[in-house]
Amino acid sequence: MFSLRLPIPLQKTLITYSTPNTTTSYNSNHYSYQNFLPYSSKPVTKRCTISMAFKRETSPVLEALPADLKAELMPKHVAVIMDGNGRWAKMKGLSASAGHDAGMKSFKRMLRLCYSWGVKVLSVFVFSTDNWNRPKVEVEFLFELVERLIHSQIEEWKRDGIKISMIGDTSKLPSSLQRTITSAEENTKENSKFHIIMAVNYGGKSDVVQACKSLAKKVRNDLILLEDIDENILENELETNCTEFPYPELLIRTSGELRISNFLLWQLAYTEFFFNKILWPDFGKDEFIEALISFQHRKKRYGGGSY
Repeated sequence: MFSLRLPIPLQKTLITYSTPNTTTSYNSNHYSYQNFLPYSSKPVTKRCTISMAFKRETSPVLEALPADLKAELMPKHVAVIMDGNGRWAKMKGLSASAGHDAGMKSFKRMLRLCYSWGVKVLSVFVFSTDNWNRPKVEVEFLFELVERLIHSQIEEWKRDGIKISMIGDTSKLPSSLQRTITSAEENTKENSKFHIIMAVNYGGKSDVVQACKSLAKKVRNDLILLEDIDENILENELETNCTEFPYPELLIRTSGELRISNFLLWQLAYTEFFFNKILWPDFGKDEFIEALISFQHRKKRYGGGSY
């Protein structure tokens, strides 16, 4: 005869195993159930503690929507020009690589907030077609950083229903990064809860040019008529055709620069802009709330007058 006792699982427990002469223990970060099996042996009653650790299925840590924001007015698509990593590093006496590393942490913070607050698409300008003139070591580190980010997050993104897409000319990227991108897109293509679009070796002008070339080929191959080409048809050829919401409702640019730097030129035609002097690694929750409050208080007239 024995009794079985199952206490409430603890997030962090000290697991012990006892024998008549030794006791060993170790820490576990998983949920654990401890079963106590008392039994008798001759005239002496001994106690053996057996522990079984079960891996806990974690969910993303969701942030509550701030009281100042209205869920029904949240933008479906937020685009970000993550500017100021290099200046942030220089101010602190660090390398440009350290600035990009800090910037990637800020991106992950932004991703969590968008995921929590009902935004459906987050587009970030990671590397422009104009950035190749930067020092080679900085460019290589940035590509390695993107690859490490994907490798470290892909299982979590798959589990949480997050889809990832890359836009831009990826053919010029390192082969290992190309393989990582292809694998990540394939493994998350069916996800629909949230969409990350990373613009890597991307330029807005190049995006429009490649769309025009694609339409020209279709006309040449008698797939469409020249007269059929309109805005809708051209928009379907842009690289943002990978998402249900291809047009950002809100664009955020950090570091005090007041331009869009060849990012999503066509797609930003009716986008609300928010510029902030904060350098990207320091752009956090409070700054994002400020941008969203500004967005929610604007009236979008689309050329309909001032009334």
